[in-house]
Amino acid sequence: MLLAVLAVLAGSAAADEPVLHPSARLLVDSPEWLLPGRCVRYEEGGSGWVMTEPVYYLQGTVLEAAVSTRRTPVCPEVPGKQPGQYSRAEFVRLAAAQPCIAPGRPVRDEQFGLVRLRVTDWETPHARRAENVGRLYRGLFLDQPLRQGAEIELEADQLVPCAG
Repeated sequence: MLLAVLAVLAGSAAADEPVLHPSARLLVDSPEWLLPGRCVRYEEGGSGWVMTEPVYYLQGTVLEAAVSTRRTPVCPEVPGKQPGQYSRAEFVRLAAAQPCIAPGRPVRDEQFGLVRLRVTDWETPHARRAENVGRLYRGLFLDQPLRQGAEIELEADQLVPCAG
């Protein structure tokens, strides 16, 4: 009986602990490539075996990398539409909330590995079909215009070291 009570109490204590997201684990396990001054890239595209899609990217210099605890939000929904049917504004709202929890599930605290970077270079798609496919589109990162020196925050597991 005592073991059952202890197990329930331990389970509820563990439920109160923030969930460690993969981006936080990356910062804990391999922080050296995310030190201030390092060059990193966020990439989209590049899929396909025969006809490979172009790779679009955002490149920058790490300003700061840290593990932060945040409440994971509920994913925004657009009634009557699947994500592939979203407008750019609807897609941006969903992408900005990521990672998020499906409606009806309890929100929780999670630990994320966040990297703030200064933009140095980018290449974004301009084709209309890319409107609700990725965070990069027509010179924007989500709804933020890209320019030299702009600061953007991304999760560590969305970044790769610059080549060379």
